[in-house]
Amino acid sequence: MRSNVGNPQVYEAGEQCNVKATETGSGTRYNEGTANSHLLNDSKDQRSLSNRAAAEGKPEQQEESRETSLHKKDPTLPAKAHGNQPSRGAQIDAELQAEDEARMKKKGQNLPGKKM
Repeated sequence: MRSNVGNPQVYEAGEQCNVKATETGSGTRYNEGTANSHLLNDSKDQRSLSNRAAAEGKPEQQEESRETSLHKKDPTLPAKAHGNQPSRGAQIDAELQAEDEARMKKKGQNLPGKKM
């Protein structure tokens, strides 16, 4: 069966021969794509919706973990890092955290077998 598209000379046997197996690895390769070479929010990208959602969620999680880690060290650090005065609640949290640490050190010193 012949195709009705194109010139019939294209479909001659000499034009569509398979390449020998020995010749397949001998050519120069194209440069492969580099990391972040395409836009993450590209609508024409062939990624699934779940993969797009996961890719969009990653930067938010990293930012939250940085803010959370600052808050865990000292409740007033996030405000100070942004150049603002800490809120009254953050100041109270810092005081409570300092009291808890002092109480835990005092309890730790009273344990038998613990020498400092």
